[in-house]
Amino acid sequence: MKSHQARLIESFEIAPEVKHFVFEVPELESMPFTPGQFVSLVAERNGKKITRAYSLAAPPRANRFELCLNRVENGLLSPHLFELRPGDEIEIKPPLGAFVWKQPAPREVVYVATGTGIAPFRSMLLEDLANGMPRPVTLLFGVRYEASLMYRKEFEAAAAQYPQFRFWPTLSRPPERWTGRTGHVQKHLPEAIGDRRDLDVYICGMKAMVDDVRRMLKDWGFDRKQIVYEKYD
Repeated sequence: MKSHQARLIESFEIAPEVKHFVFEVPELESMPFTPGQFVSLVAERNGKKITRAYSLAAPPRANRFELCLNRVENGLLSPHLFELRPGDEIEIKPPLGAFVWKQPAPREVVYVATGTGIAPFRSMLLEDLANGMPRPVTLLFGVRYEASLMYRKEFEAAAAQYPQFRFWPTLSRPPERWTGRTGHVQKHLPEAIGDRRDLDVYICGMKAMVDDVRRMLKDWGFDRKQIVYEKYD
């Protein structure tokens, strides 16, 4: 598949050590993909060509795409990306990935995310919002600290507008004034699902969380086809 050069439009901090990036691909009029997919960025670092895949954090919009990345200390690529300035370019490979809505049109869903695993869910949710929120959605989003609740205002506004969308932020290290959910996201999965077994669950985040949620769902009788997941480590 042909690679392209992507040009940075803007980047800004959305949480400690986390930035939101907006790129465009000048040689393309459009860059089609399905919400939930990823794009691979390629750069030469210390004489080696490094390729890293990152989930797209917004649905298709002409020739632009958006990413949500955390800076990994001593990482092979993320420190370089954090140093990019508007106008800088980087090689990209076309979008790929099977972490997408199940076909035919998906039924009610529960999204379970930790950290920057929120990125593909933001893409999915923005697409649904553009279409009037056609399906019931529960988003369980877990981070350690309140400052790390990326896109919080967006999700809260969507939940206020659409009763079929539930946003459940969860902090594992909450401040004393926090009145929301606490602990790991797994703790709140039984409440999100209840006795239902006729919905699909999408999971994205660190391996330990993903594996734990998958085990819980299988123990509750969920079919593997109802469980869609992507690990970030």
